[in-house]
Amino acid sequence: MPKSIGDIKNSLDCHLGNRIVLKANGGRKKTIERSGVLKETYASVFIVELDPEKHNFGRVSYTYTDVLTDNVQVSFEEDNQQEAVAH
Repeated sequence: MPKSIGDIKNSLDCHLGNRIVLKANGGRKKTIERSGVLKETYASVFIVELDPEKHNFGRVSYTYTDVLTDNVQVSFEEDNQQEAVAH
């Protein structure tokens, strides 16, 4: 289980090109769920290309700090099973 930003980035690097599900804190007890493909990872952010039939825009980016502080929960769809990235 990743406990640092570097661990989270390394974990996401291993899943580039895989299907991803994001649950983000939308404020006021609201959760936003998005799904797509993990496209790129950079020094401080990662980019997800969203499913066009489900979302009005093409890409979103989040920081590794969002994952570390549980503002965003990340899980991967692999063979109909979900693997969570948690700290």
